[in-house]
Amino acid sequence: MANQQTRNRAVNSAGGFMRDFQAFLMRGNVVDLAVAVIIGGAFGAVVNSFIADIVTPLILTPALSAAGVEDIAELSANGVKYGLFLSAIMNFIVIAFVIFVMVRLFERAKRKEEVEAAAEPSVDEKLNETLTKLTEVMDRKL
Repeated sequence: MANQQTRNRAVNSAGGFMRDFQAFLMRGNVVDLAVAVIIGGAFGAVVNSFIADIVTPLILTPALSAAGVEDIAELSANGVKYGLFLSAIMNFIVIAFVIFVMVRLFERAKRKEEVEAAAEPSVDEKLNETLTKLTEVMDRKL
């Protein structure tokens, strides 16, 4: 009898855990976070390719030629690979700039929506104005 009760509690506990875990996974913010991480990883790959394949050859080729290297990753002094560090800094600056532009565009769109919403009176404001007019008409009639 005691073993049966223990077994039932264990089965119910495991089922409760699975229900809680499923509810956790189905929350909107968990899914949003997963999407953001995936898109962020893909965006990082795009930025890395932009730096390595476009910026470095176009802008840094003269500097790299003067340093006697073909790739920014080869820049080093006494074993310190500062070329990789410079590449990481360029990636950061590009990512920060793109995020800055995206946030500015988002804020501009949000302000535009707020201005449009503020220009049109709300239902409560319309109702209050109508009640005020009705009260004034009734006071004149009395």
